[in-house]
Amino acid sequence: MTKRIPVLLVIFALFYGCSTTQKTTISEQQPSEPAIDFSTLEKPPKDWHHLDESQTQYRGISSKRAFNSFLNSKTPQREVVVAVIDGGVDTKHEDLQKNLWINDDEIPNNQKDDDNNGYVDDIHGWNFIGGPNGKNINHDTFELTRIYRRLNKQFHNTDTTTLSEKEKQQYNYYRNIRSDYKAEVEKLYRQYSNITSLEKNKKRANDILVAHFGSLDYSYEEVQNLQPNNRQLNFAKNVMSYVLENDIDSTLIADQKKQIYEFAKYGYNPNFNPRHIVGDDYDDKTERYYGNNDVAGPDPSHGTHVAGIIGAMRDNGIGIDGIAIKTRIMAVRAVPNGDERDKDVANAIRYAVNNGADIINMSFGKSYSPYKTVVDEAIKYADKKGVLMVHGAGNESQNIDKKPKYPTDVYGSSVIGDSAATQWLSVGATSWKPNENFIANFSNFGNQKVDLFAPGVDIYSTIPNNKYKRQDGTSMASPVVAGAAALIMAYYPELTAQQIKQILMGSVVKYPQQKVIVPKENPSEEAQQKLFSTLSASGGLINIYKALQAAEKLSTK
Repeated sequence: MTKRIPVLLVIFALFYGCSTTQKTTISEQQPSEPAIDFSTLEKPPKDWHHLDESQTQYRGISSKRAFNSFLNSKTPQREVVVAVIDGGVDTKHEDLQKNLWINDDEIPNNQKDDDNNGYVDDIHGWNFIGGPNGKNINHDTFELTRIYRRLNKQFHNTDTTTLSEKEKQQYNYYRNIRSDYKAEVEKLYRQYSNITSLEKNKKRANDILVAHFGSLDYSYEEVQNLQPNNRQLNFAKNVMSYVLENDIDSTLIADQKKQIYEFAKYGYNPNFNPRHIVGDDYDDKTERYYGNNDVAGPDPSHGTHVAGIIGAMRDNGIGIDGIAIKTRIMAVRAVPNGDERDKDVANAIRYAVNNGADIINMSFGKSYSPYKTVVDEAIKYADKKGVLMVHGAGNESQNIDKKPKYPTDVYGSSVIGDSAATQWLSVGATSWKPNENFIANFSNFGNQKVDLFAPGVDIYSTIPNNKYKRQDGTSMASPVVAGAAALIMAYYPELTAQQIKQILMGSVVKYPQQKVIVPKENPSEEAQQKLFSTLSASGGLINIYKALQAAEKLSTK
């Protein structure tokens, strides 16, 4: 799923030397400030995604510029509701609490469905992966594991000579699923081997450099300026350059090892099934009224980060500024640590629409959708109701024109040209580096299925317990776009969701000469470069300053 942090892909060419130099590409607008050496910069400013390239050299969305100039004499005309379908939102966070959606028709904590919408005490939203007794699903399996479990039970030790033609087709599908499942498990073992090897190499390289410099506090610049005169020092320089450039510390390595452990224990474990916690009839995909009102759940870290990008309180002197203003966050919990289930996604979309959401952010996704038609019907419903749906394109370094990620805007199948939702935006992720590394190395892409790109690397936002953190992913790029859409809606309420989609895509910043390294799924593949403009339908990066100008022009016609 999109919320998953990509496991570090360690290339063992580190032993033999890997280039750390980067070419600087001249952008369309030349800043007046001294040129930033992005090849040696380890971290961007915490608010880099808000910045304007012509003013700062950072390829942000120009929201700070928009507030300081274009919007400084304007007043928002309406309140916008953005539903965050995710793993949960910390409703007590200091930077979010005042911007949460509140169901005014519901009396808090009286154990009654006061507004008769089918959900008891849904004050800030609803939780579709919780049970009536207050318990919640935290971990769940991946969809591939669920399909494998179901088919393996049916076809394990099957005598293929007795199968009908229809059963043979199902058996062949089972064989493909079994092959995919085993490949993923083997990949998990390789990733564990990679991360443990990196851990050992990092320690060895650090020991060598500490001995060489005579200090624990050597810098990245000192490492870069090293002129190794032996194989050992060359090894240390290459390993530590990789470590420092990718901000790899002991905490990150521990997090990655923990994630691999959880994938093995839960995600790829066919014997694990927590669905009994919810207490629904899972086979009944038409069932809608189940769950509880705990919209935070046991792990609201991902959803809280997403919510902050969209709607953290602006200008309150603490934390961060969200992109939108006069916007309420509706929390809809449907995404566990594992793959979300189609039934829950469909119900989450319907809940958001029926309770007044103008925009739905979906920072999740998966490679299999066995009950896609259920989700399709919910997407159709939202589309007909004029709700803008924003979806992260995914973190698998794939061309999703060829290999779709679900949910998708296309009804019935994943073939381009089929009937599709008109108010849907799929978002890829960019980094803060204006060179060949402009696209995030994990981001999916596709000039038909990805609509536009937005910042998704080192995005600083809210996490539970009044804390803040940088995170990466198309999960972060999607709420950048959702926040931008909400900002336009607040100031130009007469514009439809379809018009706002067209404005956002039509006002992107394009870099027609910008070549980027295309993200690669397999680290053993040779890196390729393509024009950035060929990797999405719009060919560009979202820019809220330009989008607001376009909205102003359209609204006055």
